[in-house]
Amino acid sequence: MFAAIIDEVRRKNPLVHCITNYVTVNDCANVLLACGASPVMADDGGEVEDIVSIASALVINIGTLNSRTIPAMFKAGKRANQIGIPVILDPVGAGASSLRTSTANDLIREIKLAVIRGNISEIFSIAGDSGSTRGVDASDPDIQKGESSDRTISVLKELNKRTGAVITVTGPKDIVVGNDEVYLVSNGHPLMSKVSGTGCMLSVLTGACCAVSPSRPAAATAAAALMGIAGESAYERLLLTGGGTLTYRTFIVDEVSNMNGEKFSEAAKIESR
Repeated sequence: MFAAIIDEVRRKNPLVHCITNYVTVNDCANVLLACGASPVMADDGGEVEDIVSIASALVINIGTLNSRTIPAMFKAGKRANQIGIPVILDPVGAGASSLRTSTANDLIREIKLAVIRGNISEIFSIAGDSGSTRGVDASDPDIQKGESSDRTISVLKELNKRTGAVITVTGPKDIVVGNDEVYLVSNGHPLMSKVSGTGCMLSVLTGACCAVSPSRPAAATAAAALMGIAGESAYERLLLTGGGTLTYRTFIVDEVSNMNGEKFSEAAKIESR
């Protein structure tokens, strides 16, 4: 099921409209091309509705909010809802400032989302649970240790129930929660947290997978495993070169570009809870 989604992205070449942050916009575009999708980065309010109308998915990332792009996010999201394409929200830094938190909550309230993907502190913040956010870093000890407590799962299920969106939490072990599904993904490497943009890249990969699969939980899980496998394989290559984090980022994109369903099946570490 999951591997077929990876191959389907390459077969269908979906156009993914990204309203993302300027720190990682190039990384997001390149990883979409690497997985077989096509990126379009348009955030001006004068054109977002037109661009959404020809896209197969919309990804909204609030990493570098400003007064110009916020209205564009709402226009694009509402247009995406009208035409029935999936909307993925990456609430970068939610909880770190009132602007980020309120914008994320307003987007959740006004736009029907297919997936919300963030780290545990961001997700807890929009869920209204306790948790702390430092910039865009996660700070939950269970997630940092690769554990998924019953409390964490309960919070994610409540947020899923309230929003109707699949919830993806990334960490040493990624958690994907749908209406009736809970998947744990153990792929990845700790060095990924030292490279800016790996979370943003996962969000756009989630958009590509949702564009070709009717199952949002399966699509979100496939994307999480794809990114994690790429991180593992890239680290193995890094050890042979003596490179650092910039080389590692490049290798991650390379490994996504070399991925297919067969390789994915061999390396994916996915369990159902």
